[in-house]
Amino acid sequence: MRKKLALAITLILACALGTCAFAGTAKAADKTEIYAITAQYGPNTTDWWADFTEKFNAEHEDINLTVECVSWNDIYTKVNTLIQNDQAPDILNIDTFADYQADDLLLPVSDYISDETYAKFYESFLEQSNVDGTVWAVPDLASVRGLFYNKDILEEAGVEVPTTWDELTEACKAIKDRFGDEVYPWGIDMTTDEGQAAFSYYTWNNGGGFVDEEDQWILNCDENVEAIEYAIGLYNDGYTNQDPATQTRYDLQDLFGQGKLAMMIGPNGIPTYLKDGGYEISYGVSTIPTNTGKSTAQGVMDRFMVFDNDDDEEKIAAISTFFDTFYDDGPYSEWVLMEDFLPATSTGAEAMVAVNEDYASWIDILSNARFYPTAKAEWIDVKQGVIDVEQQALLGGDVKELLDELQENISEE
Repeated sequence: MRKKLALAITLILACALGTCAFAGTAKAADKTEIYAITAQYGPNTTDWWADFTEKFNAEHEDINLTVECVSWNDIYTKVNTLIQNDQAPDILNIDTFADYQADDLLLPVSDYISDETYAKFYESFLEQSNVDGTVWAVPDLASVRGLFYNKDILEEAGVEVPTTWDELTEACKAIKDRFGDEVYPWGIDMTTDEGQAAFSYYTWNNGGGFVDEEDQWILNCDENVEAIEYAIGLYNDGYTNQDPATQTRYDLQDLFGQGKLAMMIGPNGIPTYLKDGGYEISYGVSTIPTNTGKSTAQGVMDRFMVFDNDDDEEKIAAISTFFDTFYDDGPYSEWVLMEDFLPATSTGAEAMVAVNEDYASWIDILSNARFYPTAKAEWIDVKQGVIDVEQQALLGGDVKELLDELQENISEE
C-alpha cells in the first residue's frame, strides 16, 4: 500500500509540476565527496537510502554521496567518537542538535538550504531548531501521538471514549471491573525509550510541561507534580500494564493488537504496525485525555544538520544539491511513507493528502502539536532526568522531591 501511495505521489507531482525526482546531470572530472550518517528507523531504511544514493550519484556525476545507516542504539556513540577524532560527518540525521550547536560544530541552515527548499518547511518545525534567531537544523520527518482505544472493550465495559482525566479514571475502573486481569485498561511507557513522551502526555495536559513561556525550565512546577502523581496513581490502582519501566511502546502495541490492552497513547504509525503484525481488532483514535479542558498533542521531530568542516564553496554547493534532491516532493514523500511517518513540508503533506485523505487529520494535528524543547543544551539531561523521576516514582519515590532535585540539578548546569 505504501509503495503504491509513493508511486502515485511521484506521478502526480511529475505531471503537476513538470519535474523529475532526480533532475540534473552535472559532469566533472573530480567528484565532491559527501558523507552522511542517518538513523535506522526500521527494516526499510537501509535499502531506501541505498536506492536514493545510487540514483543521486548517477544523476550528479560530480558528486559521490555515501550514506551510512546506524541504529539508534549506536548512533550517538558513533557520531561523538568521530567528532572527537576530528572526523565529523558532513551531514547527520538524528533527533537532537543543541549540544553540537553549543559547541560551535554546525553550519547555520542558511548556508546550505536553498530558498526554494526552505520555503517548504512548516515554520513551527523550523522554530524547534532556532537558537537566538538562527536555524541550525531542518526537520527530517515527524510523527504525532493520539489516543488509541479498543472499541469492543469500551463498548462491553459500557464506557465512552475518555476526554478528561476524570473520565479516564472512571473508564479504567469500569474496564477493570468487567474484565479483571484479562485486560489492562491503560498503557504506560516510562522506559528509557520513551519515558520523556509519557512526561509530556500528562504534564502538557495539566497546564505544565518542560519550560514556561519564557523558555525557562519548570520541571518541578505544581502542575507537573500533580500530573506525574496522577499517572503513577493509575499504575498503583492496577489500571495499567504490569511494568511501565520496562514495557516499551512496542510491547504495548502488541498487547493492544492482542486485545489485552484497552487504551494507549501512541504515534500515527500504529495502524501500519497492527496490520503488519496480523492483528485484527476494531479500534478508534481520539485526542489525548486532558485535565485542562483542551487536549495537547505531542509532536516528535527528527532533523538533518551539517557540520562545519571548513568546506569550500564547491562542497557546500554539493550539500545544497543533496537537500534539494532529498526534499523534492517525489522522493521525500516516498521517504516519509516508507516507515509511515508524517511530512515536515507543506508540499509533501499536500501530496500525501491528495492520494489518501486519511492522512489529513493526522497532518492537521501535527501542524498544531507541541514539541520537546530540544533547542536547549540541557535537553539530553532533562530527558534522562524525567525518565529517572518516573521510574523512581513507580518504585514509591516522592514525585515532588524527585522533581525538585531534578530542577535544582538542571538549574546548576
